[in-house]
Amino acid sequence: MAELSQIRIINKNIKSLSTEELIIILKDMYDNASYSYKTTMIRLFGIEYANELKNKSLKSISIAATGFPSYATEISKGIKLAKFVKKTD
Repeated sequence: MAELSQIRIINKNIKSLSTEELIIILKDMYDNASYSYKTTMIRLFGIEYANELKNKSLKSISIAATGFPSYATEISKGIKLAKFVKKTD
């Protein structure tokens, strides 16, 4: 996944990511999560990329990355949680 690695490096150096880059990141997180953690990873995506998701179509990102438009709600929940949560490595 060299493409994903490059996006994450770029993310540390710039303020925003394109919609396409966000789709790649969410797809990777979703596809690599076990079945019981898929929704959790979608929310974590919203938390981790809250600033980059501003003014983006969450529904379009959700459909392109997961195939499910309803996951836009879960991304939105993550964005709201971002104010209260800090991700640690």
